[in-house]
Amino acid sequence: MPLRAKVASSVSRTAAALSRAAGRGDGSVIGGWIGLKIDPDLLAHLSTGRAIALVSGTNGKTTTTRLTTAAVGVLGRVATNSFGANMPTGHTSALAKAGSTPYAVLEVDEHYLAQVLEATDPHVVALLNLSRDQLDRAKEVAMMAQLWRAALVRHPDVRVVANADDPMVVWAACPPADPAQGHVPPHVTWFSAGQRWHDDSWVCPECGSTIQRSGEQWWCTGCPLRRPEPQWTVEDDGVLDPTGAWHKIQLQLPGKVNLGNAATALAVAAEFGVRPVDAVSRLGTVTSVAGRYAQVDRDGRNIRLLLAKNPASWLEAFDMADVAPTLLSINARDPDGLDTSWLFDVDFSPLAGRQVLITGDRAYDLAVRLDVNGVPFRHVRTFDEAVRAVPPGRLEVIANYTAFQDIRAELDRVN
Repeated sequence: MPLRAKVASSVSRTAAALSRAAGRGDGSVIGGWIGLKIDPDLLAHLSTGRAIALVSGTNGKTTTTRLTTAAVGVLGRVATNSFGANMPTGHTSALAKAGSTPYAVLEVDEHYLAQVLEATDPHVVALLNLSRDQLDRAKEVAMMAQLWRAALVRHPDVRVVANADDPMVVWAACPPADPAQGHVPPHVTWFSAGQRWHDDSWVCPECGSTIQRSGEQWWCTGCPLRRPEPQWTVEDDGVLDPTGAWHKIQLQLPGKVNLGNAATALAVAAEFGVRPVDAVSRLGTVTSVAGRYAQVDRDGRNIRLLLAKNPASWLEAFDMADVAPTLLSINARDPDGLDTSWLFDVDFSPLAGRQVLITGDRAYDLAVRLDVNGVPFRHVRTFDEAVRAVPPGRLEVIANYTAFQDIRAELDRVN
C-alpha cells in the first residue's frame, strides 16, 4: 500500500484498540472513521489483493455474513466485520484490524452497496431480500432495488448470488444488457431461502402490474418477470446444491429462516471454490451473532435474545421463539427509525396465550398495538423487573435495534 494508506491503517487499528480498552465499544466504527479521514481511499487500498464477498439485504445479513465467513474459512483466514458495523467505516476498520488475509466477507448496509462495490471490487455479491425499514429516513423498497440494479450495471464482472423468492431482488439482480454501452448481464446464481413476508412485493418493479403467487412460484401479470429456477434450495432440514446432492444442516441457530441463511452461505462459498461437503460442518460452529440468539442464565431464567427491527423480521422472530414468557422492547431512536407506525403491519396474534411483557422508550405504542390484536400484556419499566416477573425457565426477548443493545448491555454485552 502507499505510505499514506499504511499510516492510516495503523492509526485505524490503534484507535479501535483504544476504544475497546476504554470500554467505549468494539472500535469497529471509530477506527475506520479516523483511517478514512487520513486516507479517503483506504478501503480500496485495504481491499486490493483479497477475494471479497459482499452480503446485503434488509434482513439476515449479519447472520448470513457470519455463516459465510465460517464456510469460506475452509480455504484460509477471512477478514469480516463480525459485529455488524456495515458501512464503509466498519469495513475499513475490519480489514485494517485483520491484516493481510486472502479472503474477506463483508456485511453491507443496503444503502451503501453501490459505494462499497466501487471501493472493494468484490468477487461475489449476495443479495438477500428487500423490505421496508426505517422509512422515515430510508428509501422505499422499489427505489432501493433500482439503486442495486444500477450498481450492478456498472459492475458486470461481479458474480451475484441472489434470492429467487423475492421479486424485488430478482429484478435488481437482472439489469438489461446494453451492447451499445458495453453492458452485459451479471452472472447470477439463484438460491431459494423462502419469503414469508410478501407485503412489499405485490407490485412489479418493472411494469407496475400485480405480482401473482402460487406455492413457491411467483410471476408478473403484465411482463415476463417471474421466479427463476434456483440452483440452491432448502429441503427439509438440509440444502440441495446445484448437482442435486442434499446436505444435512445442523445449526445452533433457531428458525427455518436460518436454514435459508445457511443455503446462501454455501452458495457464496461455492463461488470461491468451497465444496458444500467441506463447509457444512463449519456452519454448526456459529452459536450467536453480535448477541443475536445468545442465551444467558440469570436468576434461574434462561434468557434468549432475538433482534427484530421491521415487520418482516418480527414475523421470523415469532417463528423462532418458544411458547414461553416473552418480553417485547421497542425504542424509536435514530438507528431504529423515529416512526413506529410499522407496528401495525405486524400481526402479534402468535403471542396469544403466553405471558407477554413490554418495555422500552415506545412501550405505549406497543401497548396500543397489542390491545388491537387482543393480546394481554404487562408493562415493566426495567429489564430486571421483567426477569423478576416471570417464573424460572425460558424468557424470550424480542427487541428492535437500540432496545436490543440496551438489554445486551444489561447482560454485559453478551456476544
